[in-house]
Amino acid sequence: MAGNIRVRRGTCQRPNFDQYGTTLPADIAMPLNRLHKRADIAPAGKNPINANLAGKRPRRVLPPITAAPPPPPGGARARTWKLLMDTAGLMVQEGSVPTVAQLAERAGVSRATAYRYFPSRGALVAAMIDMALAPVRAWDTHEADGRARVHQLFKSTFPQFEAFEPHMRAAVQLSLEQYAQARAGQLHEPPYRRGHRIGILAHALAPFASVLPPERHERLHQALSLIYGVEPYIVFKDIWDMPQREVESLVFWMVEALLDAALRDAAQEAPDQAAQEASRDAAAADGARRRRSRAA
Repeated sequence: MAGNIRVRRGTCQRPNFDQYGTTLPADIAMPLNRLHKRADIAPAGKNPINANLAGKRPRRVLPPITAAPPPPPGGARARTWKLLMDTAGLMVQEGSVPTVAQLAERAGVSRATAYRYFPSRGALVAAMIDMALAPVRAWDTHEADGRARVHQLFKSTFPQFEAFEPHMRAAVQLSLEQYAQARAGQLHEPPYRRGHRIGILAHALAPFASVLPPERHERLHQALSLIYGVEPYIVFKDIWDMPQREVESLVFWMVEALLDAALRDAAQEAPDQAAQEASRDAAAADGARRRRSRAA
């Protein structure tokens, strides 16, 4: 198998990296990232995970979240909207992510009518999720303590995901399907983009902005986003066959572990930063003394 590790007579030979057009240094051949380039190497004595956070990184520009079309205020249009939403919810409960055409047929309306409300599957799924998770997205708090604030978010909203698990799974299913289509050059509809959890978690993590360095704050934000959603349900229920209470218990434990790790790492970095600042101050003072000496 070209490019893979070849086994011959009980020996394990290194793959030929030259085929990727990358020349590796003689003293180090790994680690490589997925683009077959050298990964960042941590300085001696440093935690490689922490070392890779060093330095300022450019701020990511995230793709816009798919906006849910607003429901009509009333009248016949509102009744048609409700019919379409109820029908879509039933189809999702049955395990499918309907196209707008399939939804129109099932609801007994014309395709033109359905497309006026939902121009794409992304708009349809966004509308379903927006309606289902409206109480979650409206979450607010005046709690000043960061840890208590995050606990409050997870304990008051995460259990609500169970009631709308089929809707949230449908959103994941559509994202995965469109991702595969885009990679194959076969995506012919506007991509469905999730991401409301980013803003919700940013609000919950606001008190940590004065406690954690920006890189640590961002990493905690990203780590929590992995478990604040339907993803833990998919892993723990589908793979580990966990009941709902165990899913919630494990997620709450993971939240606590991530908070502890972020605060512990920040505390360990503080003495190093103080020492660096003291060294810079001493060097500046020494330079000032040398300049005064030369001037005299």
